[in-house]
Amino acid sequence: MPVLTRLIPSPVVVDIRAGALDDLGSVLADERISHSGKLAVAVSGGSGARLRDRVAPSLPGADWYEVGGGTLDDAIKLAGAMKGGHYDAVVGLGGGKIIDCAKFAAARIGLPLVAVPTNLAHDGLCSPVATLDNDAGRGSYGVPNPIAVVIDLDVIRAAPARFVRAGIGDAVSNVSAIADWELANRIKGERIDGLAAAMARQAGEAVLRHPGGIGDNDFLQVLAEALVLSGIAMSVSGDSRPSSGACHEINHAFDLLFPERAAAHGEQCGLGAAFAMYLRGAHEESAHMAEVLRRHGLPVLPEEIGFTPEEFFRAVEFAPQTRPGRYTILEHLDLTTDQIKDLYADYVKAIGS
Repeated sequence: MPVLTRLIPSPVVVDIRAGALDDLGSVLADERISHSGKLAVAVSGGSGARLRDRVAPSLPGADWYEVGGGTLDDAIKLAGAMKGGHYDAVVGLGGGKIIDCAKFAAARIGLPLVAVPTNLAHDGLCSPVATLDNDAGRGSYGVPNPIAVVIDLDVIRAAPARFVRAGIGDAVSNVSAIADWELANRIKGERIDGLAAAMARQAGEAVLRHPGGIGDNDFLQVLAEALVLSGIAMSVSGDSRPSSGACHEINHAFDLLFPERAAAHGEQCGLGAAFAMYLRGAHEESAHMAEVLRRHGLPVLPEEIGFTPEEFFRAVEFAPQTRPGRYTILEHLDLTTDQIKDLYADYVKAIGS
């Protein structure tokens, strides 16, 4: 019989544990990612730079590059600086902006990327997408998945709590994104990749139903694994569909309409997911999601991230324009402003205070 299988693009190393950063050099050598130790390490001026003294002794052959921000220009400059260095791989050490810059730069010069995030703010740490600011606002660029992901839970626990909480919102929003994908399948006949959907759904559910919090190593382990699985699910499906539905459309609308005031990606996605679940009539699930988000200190109402209800209505109405061709509960209902207002009032009552 023929063996009908597929190859799944995924990291060769996923090392998630306390103290993992101290073993970075030996892990990369043992897994044949960098025998020579010749690495280009991209760091921010913040969390990544502060860890340089700790990491540098284990990477004696590395060259260090400080990245100014998270723009397309920053990523192109980084690629230009690293070009011709004869490196085995690029290491992105820092927050989401640095990881995305390093992803793009590594792809541009044809090198594998090792992602070493210093917080768990969103699922981009292992996704085939680099999100970078550009002249038009913000763009998403296709890149290869990281060849390795190393997450030190001690480093994560020391990160600002808000950034770790944001990752919870992004992971939990998978549940809403998969519901949107299933809706598109029923109404539009859009094909669902069952493996990608299963990975993303279980990642979201694991975080949604875990009783722990961000001070708990067991919970941080589950959250980190969920974000990695979400990224791999996107690679499996070939796009962001497993982790991006109405929740992310609302997030993108906030970013585009209020670029100077937008909250963290995961904060906006969590809020968008709880509201989207209510829109599709999953009222109990919406209330439970809101309860979990609140327990972790995440917003479930726009006022909790500095937006008025009227600004939220505007974002929800504008949201479908952020992803042309994507079918979610927002496109399905095609709500007017007045309908959004009425449904929002019902949502506020349903989730309680």
